[in-house]
Amino acid sequence: MNIVLVSPRTPQTFWSFAHVLRIVGRKGAFPPLGLLTVAAMLPRSWDLRVVDLNLTPLTDADLAWADAVFISAMIVQEGSAREAIARALAAGKPVVAGGPLFTTGSERFPEVTSCVIGEAEEVMPELVSDLVAGTLKPRYQAPRRPDVTTTPLPRWDLIRTRDYLTMSVQASRGCPFDCEFCDITAVYGRTPRVKTPEQLIAELEAVMATGWTGGVFIVDDNFIGHRVKTKALLRAIIEWRERSGAAVNLTTEASINLVDDPELLDLMVRAGFKNVFIGIETPHEASLKECGKVQNTGRDLVAAVRTIHQAGMQVMGGFIVGFDGDGPRIFEQQRRFIRESGVTTAMVGMLTALPGTRLHTRLTHEGRLLGSSSGNNLDAVTNFATTMDPGTLRAGYLALVRDLYSPGEYYQRCMNFLRAYRPLPSRAATSWCDLKAFLRALWVIGVASPGRWEFWRFLARAWVGHPKAFAGAVELAVRGHHFRKVAAAL
Repeated sequence: MNIVLVSPRTPQTFWSFAHVLRIVGRKGAFPPLGLLTVAAMLPRSWDLRVVDLNLTPLTDADLAWADAVFISAMIVQEGSAREAIARALAAGKPVVAGGPLFTTGSERFPEVTSCVIGEAEEVMPELVSDLVAGTLKPRYQAPRRPDVTTTPLPRWDLIRTRDYLTMSVQASRGCPFDCEFCDITAVYGRTPRVKTPEQLIAELEAVMATGWTGGVFIVDDNFIGHRVKTKALLRAIIEWRERSGAAVNLTTEASINLVDDPELLDLMVRAGFKNVFIGIETPHEASLKECGKVQNTGRDLVAAVRTIHQAGMQVMGGFIVGFDGDGPRIFEQQRRFIRESGVTTAMVGMLTALPGTRLHTRLTHEGRLLGSSSGNNLDAVTNFATTMDPGTLRAGYLALVRDLYSPGEYYQRCMNFLRAYRPLPSRAATSWCDLKAFLRALWVIGVASPGRWEFWRFLARAWVGHPKAFAGAVELAVRGHHFRKVAAAL
């Protein structure tokens, strides 16, 4: 059969990195890892074509060629997903849809031929058989959360890796915590399921075999959810790097209790992790307790962030305003915390109730839910009746985000980070592509954009005071340019 696998377009968001892509000369931020994994579950005799709408349009020729269209989407991609579904159905093609958007909201897509609810591994044999027979069912429900040690290698041969900013692999699914606003446990459960060290190394090697020399994002929602197994993965990565000479820089997501295990922190740094995204959410203790963020309570969060920076990893932080316990002072509290901690990449969003979360259930029972969420944390809207005046919340949020990424504030925060940062020497060589991106950054940020004088001053201070981290400082400047453009568009 001929199958077109469609990854919908992602709107401009904090993580779209649209303005970074223009500087570094790439077309998309992240490859559609879910689709590539699903592709590996289809018969090898089938002809497959991946269409990432962030890179290229879905053409009439694609639809004419296809026997069926597979779509995997996140909530933030709903608009683009609906357009692709409508076009496929109008062309008379069956549509099989999966991913978080459909797992938690399939009832809103009655037009879709078949929705896959949950993880695909155990339903694919039946779905493939029905597709061949022309007897697709409207719904395929995963009977359980599958053993990820049986998940096949993604089909990297279906894309051009050089089109992307970074590559992605997955080491585990699930998170042991149960934050009220988070839908991860609804989708993946609270028991972390971890791939074997051999499996993860094989996936990293498969990515490298494509000729990839850039960074890799391990996309787990909590990489350290199962510490014992995570340490085994890290030791395997360290051994692989030493044996192969791989100089890949790694990024992942984890919880703040990483600082409670010095061995784990050391292993991550030695394995090549340069960035870790952590949901800090808020410095307001009452709001942390309100949302069940138990791993963040009762600790000095500024000190925790600095501990990670001093170990040699950069914390990219997630923050939320709009909890019931938040008052008008929360915006200054957030601003002060982010500045003092040196979290350069600070993703701040207004609290929203995602389907499947405990927050969504509670607000529904309280009669406070006002509608659905777009999944875009930069929408500056929320979908429930807040305790804070909505106008005050929106105005305070917008002022906070714009201030955080104003040139003076942002570059000073970068200097706060560099003063604490103690990176291990990098083995990654500077490429011609890196040099071209650097020269573009000098022009775009240092000549053609507002804040140019703050940019040059920051580079000079970084070069003089932190020469070993200068490449990282340039990367921070490029990231900050993207965030500033996004903030200005709010």
